[in-house]
Amino acid sequence: MWSNYRRLFAVPHVLSLLSWSLLARFYMPGQMIAVTFLVVEWTGSYTYAGVVAGAFTLGMALVGPLRGRMADRGGSDRLVLVCGAVFTTGLVVLALFPASLWWLAVPLALGTGLFGSPANQIVRALWPRLTRGPERQAIYAAEATTQELLFVFSPILTAGVVASWGARWSLLVLAVLALAGSIGFALALRRAGVTGPAPVEPAAAAAGDASGAAGGAAGRAGAGRRRSLVLHPVLGLLFAMCLLMIVGIIGTDLMIVAWANELDAPEYVMVLASVWALGSLVGGMVSGAVKGPPNLVRRCFATTLGLALVLPFLPPITHLPTPLLATPVLFLAGLAVAPTLAAVMGRIGDSAPSDRRAEAFGWLATAMGVGAAIAGPLAGGLIDGFGIAGGTAATVGALLVASVLSLFAVRRRAAASPLPERTVS
Repeated sequence: MWSNYRRLFAVPHVLSLLSWSLLARFYMPGQMIAVTFLVVEWTGSYTYAGVVAGAFTLGMALVGPLRGRMADRGGSDRLVLVCGAVFTTGLVVLALFPASLWWLAVPLALGTGLFGSPANQIVRALWPRLTRGPERQAIYAAEATTQELLFVFSPILTAGVVASWGARWSLLVLAVLALAGSIGFALALRRAGVTGPAPVEPAAAAAGDASGAAGGAAGRAGAGRRRSLVLHPVLGLLFAMCLLMIVGIIGTDLMIVAWANELDAPEYVMVLASVWALGSLVGGMVSGAVKGPPNLVRRCFATTLGLALVLPFLPPITHLPTPLLATPVLFLAGLAVAPTLAAVMGRIGDSAPSDRRAEAFGWLATAMGVGAAIAGPLAGGLIDGFGIAGGTAATVGALLVASVLSLFAVRRRAAASPLPERTVS
């Protein structure tokens, strides 16, 4: 059952790249928690806290494809180092911000988000270069699974620092970890020798030649120009799915923070977020070890159903004596999250042109960033207006729409040919 993982981690540099990329992303789950506590402390509003948190992810979304193209052309190690240094500076400035200037937090968060770590899109674009066959499926599952460790330990660390020393110190701790992870990941890229331009695989080149030969006059008129990956019949649907899925995931994070904050017990964030992530971790480990292609549709609907099961336990529908009574349901809700993300990333890696994979995962980062930017104020406003259950209901609806889109993505994938690298005659 675990043979996929044994073969995978025997591939040179895979374990080092995966480990350092995870440390470079460690701040991401905890950032929303720290920012939410800090802004609510300043303003008393979850809506504004959601706007500030969403500005971080919106900034990342705006530059995702651009940074992907930069990584495809080479110099990914320098890109990681520059982004890490500027992003760390932005977090430090926000942590030292005076409360009286809270209204400047949005532009600061947006500017800082422009330099969020590109480690996720870079490392995901590398897996098809380093792995083949079952190993490729296993690495996407392993990455989605181990990423859940971030959602276990990052909230624990962040909430623990918030409870002990305050939200400002939690941002400073995350800033230091972001810088250390960026330096380590850049060095791992250099050791692996994968900082150069992405190569064109023979199959992709042949597809481009065939497409160019069929293009005729239209191909000659558009010679040298690239089509947007958003126009790819499968990738476009997958990007839309990811946008909606991240609305559900970020909305759940905000629900957990709001629940703990209303009880004036930030330590509950550590437990509730970790249990939800632990369920995802277990589900991802099992899915990556099982042979055979993943069923994307089944996994999407399972994720939706899991979060829907949490709704009846949330205030104002139910007022539990303690949120800890909902932990078994949160564990079940998390089981399908990592397997679903792994299936989506695997399909993006298989569908994107070989020399544009970092760009494809940049568009994925953009979709997720836009989704997170929407989720923050949407869920925050609904929590302010209709309680915690109201905000969660909207996130369930977003996941349901994503599940419906997965049906169309699966149907189109069989008929869609790979996007040509360039439309040349």
